[in-house]
Amino acid sequence: MNSLLVLKQYLTTKYRRNFSSKRSLQQYQDKQIERHIEYVLKYSPFYKSFYKDFQKDITEKKWSNLPTINKQIMMDNFDELNTINITKEKAFEIAIKAEETRDFSPTINNVTIGLSSGTSGNRGIFLVSEEEQYLWAGSTLAKALPSSILKKHAIAFFLRANSNLYEATKNQRISFHFFDLLDEDKHHIQRLNDMKPSLIVAPPSMLRKIAEWQYNKLLSIQPTKIISVAEVLEDIDKNFIESCFNQIVHQIYQCTEGFLASTCKHGTLHINEDLVYIEKDYLDKEKGIFSPIITDFSRKTQPIIRYRLNDILVEKTSTCSCGSPFLALERIDGRCDDIFIGSEKETDNSIQIFPDFIRRAIMLASKEITEFKVIQHQNLNIEVKVKVKNQDSEKIYPLVEQEFLKLWELKNCNPPSLFFSVYDLKQSDKKLKRIEKIN
Repeated sequence: MNSLLVLKQYLTTKYRRNFSSKRSLQQYQDKQIERHIEYVLKYSPFYKSFYKDFQKDITEKKWSNLPTINKQIMMDNFDELNTINITKEKAFEIAIKAEETRDFSPTINNVTIGLSSGTSGNRGIFLVSEEEQYLWAGSTLAKALPSSILKKHAIAFFLRANSNLYEATKNQRISFHFFDLLDEDKHHIQRLNDMKPSLIVAPPSMLRKIAEWQYNKLLSIQPTKIISVAEVLEDIDKNFIESCFNQIVHQIYQCTEGFLASTCKHGTLHINEDLVYIEKDYLDKEKGIFSPIITDFSRKTQPIIRYRLNDILVEKTSTCSCGSPFLALERIDGRCDDIFIGSEKETDNSIQIFPDFIRRAIMLASKEITEFKVIQHQNLNIEVKVKVKNQDSEKIYPLVEQEFLKLWELKNCNPPSLFFSVYDLKQSDKKLKRIEKIN
């Protein structure tokens, strides 16, 4: 690992990019985007042809006039879009082999190949150069470490797949330990007790399991920081994990397309606007609900320019006391694919019901509910699974149904057709979605 490059990026992120106002942040972003697009136009065949009619917009900083792309467009044009002539066929070959062998070290010309988890059913490939790995590592360490990079840290990282990207965080003081979600629980427990991590990074479904081990005295660890990644952090899980470890659960919002957000010391999730530029495609402007369109001006190998994500974000209405000008989020609400549909009483028109309404209905039903899963099927029937402490879960069913009827009435929709099934969710390499719509 090039420790000097990582350290330089760490110091730049932590100490040099302290923007005094939104205006100074915007000026910085404008310069970064202009420089980034100039590079991409030169080396990406896709963008060179696609943007040839937008030179005036670029020089006048009218980024919003440039077309948006998404995962489908990116994958359809993979060979022409990347700037280093790597074919999709070759990239998939490397990535699939890594998944099968669980050896995630192979690269193509020192470029790391990754396979996205495909939550929406459409798996994607991402490319990260060696230089981009070091920039990512420095930025992530600056925003995630509980104390100085000069102190010793033992990081336990639970994910579906390892990557050279994560390994780039290693140095003499930082020991990085990858925990494969496919491994047995007893193996995880033994390793955690042996290494006694100062930092745990894991999906909330895994963090909850770790918290249960701690609660049941199977673990004897005292991490100084816990970070949730990869899945939506539900309050029901967050509260339990925080109570077991007596500390705030922080978040990192990262996906194939970039390192998008991280929590400040107060636990507020902020968009990393020193790394990415965000436009808001509002789903409900009054409530501050939007899907982000991102431009990552640190990604040259596989350019991310006006890339529309399928995530649902909710902006924070109050100012965070940390004083950062970076956009603050109330929460990550889920994915657009998982917005439930109700049928309006008078017209039978479709009415959108955002995931947060569904989770609130569950929470209002009973404080005894410790875990849940709600699925809307293709016929709009809703399946509910609940795990309850201290009593039979079937006793909670009428209370849950009552809250769903109230919600559908509030939305002026015909009553939903609910049915209940046993809570049977197990930890796996798939992302846990507590609220899901099956199309």
